[in-house]
Amino acid sequence: MMNVIYLLFSYLIGAISFGIIISHIFSLPDPRTIGSKNPGATNVLRTGKKLAALLTLLGDALKGALTVGLAQYFELPSPIVGFIAIATLIGHIFPIYYGFKGGKGVATAAGILFMFSWIMGLIVLAIWLGVFFIWRYSSLAAILAASLSPVIGFFYKIDFYELIATSIIALILILRHIENIKRLIDGTESGFKDKK
Repeated sequence: MMNVIYLLFSYLIGAISFGIIISHIFSLPDPRTIGSKNPGATNVLRTGKKLAALLTLLGDALKGALTVGLAQYFELPSPIVGFIAIATLIGHIFPIYYGFKGGKGVATAAGILFMFSWIMGLIVLAIWLGVFFIWRYSSLAAILAASLSPVIGFFYKIDFYELIATSIIALILILRHIENIKRLIDGTESGFKDKK
């Protein structure tokens, strides 16, 4: 029964959308009404408010780190920690507070990966930053970073159940970017090449 409570708590924390909250605080348009209509940091950045985008990024990442960090602090079994990580991500993607229409989960996944292994988290972040600054597509950066995260986790010998969770998270992120992949192939994906 306690495990169910842990999972529900993690889902509810994950379902908090900092993109929507921060945009409201900064009197910005609802991120679900502009650009990709995704309430994530990248879409908030399209408003031109870098601070709002940064706070969205940190908030979404911290909720992933919080739930997994608490699970580790209370020394919950490794399989439960893995399920908590996935529940948090699912909460972000399908938030009960916002009609089950949420973000793509990149920042929340990053927070989770940092708690699994800070080295893995840093490497995945470096991949994201490298790809983004070369090609200026946040979607491409997310897809490549997510795809490589299980390999990095395996190389650094993270816990078996955390590795399984990392692989599932990577798969979820890739599936969430299917439309972006199609647009990247077609050459119609919206990037930041013209942004200063």
